[in-house]
Amino acid sequence: MSHGAPAKHGQVSIAGDGLLAMLTRGAAAMNEWIMRLSTIALLASACILTLSVVTRYFLKVSTDWQDETSVFLLVGAIFMCGAYVQSYRGHVGIEALASVLSPEANRLRHIFIDAVSFAFCSFFAWKSWSMFLEAYKGGHTTASTFAPPLWIPYGLLALGMTNLSFQIFLQLPAHFLKQKEQA
Repeated sequence: MSHGAPAKHGQVSIAGDGLLAMLTRGAAAMNEWIMRLSTIALLASACILTLSVVTRYFLKVSTDWQDETSVFLLVGAIFMCGAYVQSYRGHVGIEALASVLSPEANRLRHIFIDAVSFAFCSFFAWKSWSMFLEAYKGGHTTASTFAPPLWIPYGLLALGMTNLSFQIFLQLPAHFLKQKEQA
């Protein structure tokens, strides 16, 4: 790549100065920060649950907020990191076929999988945004005594799936750019 840091091992990147390359580098930088925040969320969730166990066991104090707070943090961490994992092609794939298929058939398989994944994730993002808006406008909360608003996890879900869809969208042209570079 001519600008920015080179891609890390396994990370999908687009070389050059064009819009696609700039968007890919921007998405990579954003995904790095999201991964850092998600790591903090995971650690916070672990600390909250540990604190809950300690306060229940030693102080005999019941807390009503820790379970849902931890779930919200975990939902956010998991869904927000989807694009980061996708940028490294780290999601589960059927790579056993790669050794059986010709390089061209394997390339077509990757294009098909990315197109179907983009369609599914885009639909999932759209439905998540619908749920977010419904929960936000309706003031929906969980059924517990703590009753945090449901727009928080739905918003994290929607943001994460939108970011994942965008990451897949950015990676789709790479299949065709690689073909042109090889020719």
